[in-house]
Amino acid sequence: MKTKSVMIVGVGGQGSLLASRILGYVFQAEGFDVKVSEVHGMSQRGGSVVTYIKYGEKVYSPIVEQGEADYILSFEQLEAARWVSYLKKDGVMVASTQKIDPMPVITGAAVYPQDILPKLQRLGVNLREIDALALARQAGSPKATNTVLIGVLSALMPFEKEKWEEAIRQIAPAKFVELNLKAFSLGREAACLR
Repeated sequence: MKTKSVMIVGVGGQGSLLASRILGYVFQAEGFDVKVSEVHGMSQRGGSVVTYIKYGEKVYSPIVEQGEADYILSFEQLEAARWVSYLKKDGVMVASTQKIDPMPVITGAAVYPQDILPKLQRLGVNLREIDALALARQAGSPKATNTVLIGVLSALMPFEKEKWEEAIRQIAPAKFVELNLKAFSLGREAACLR
């Protein structure tokens, strides 16, 4: 099997580390060699972060180059725009409609761009946008947006639902397993309704 690449992009505090560990678990359970990068960027809340995950028969490096990502999982709209050049021509971007103001917007030095996701679609990006924050709240916590997005991504990949649920059971903190399973389910259902 050819090596596949996934990028997780967002801001600090959104749970990209948990998301990358769930993906890594699923890919390893499927028998693939997996490489996961450390989270790059500002790990403090609000700073831009990116995680690379590659899986295949033999993977030598987790780093994803521009135009190489099969999937980009974006936790926030501005991050979707920032990293879209890394998506393959036939790749898929799963993006939350959530907006988190970066520091220049907070300080008044810049304005948050309008219509980011519609602009990406007009550029021909294969985009699955989802109000992950609303579904996370429905599951019981706004912090579960990461597993909502994992649920959407899981519906686009050829791995059984049970493998993803097992990964969540193994990786999520015990007291948050049920919450994360519910968030995952809501995301997967939302993807299947499209």
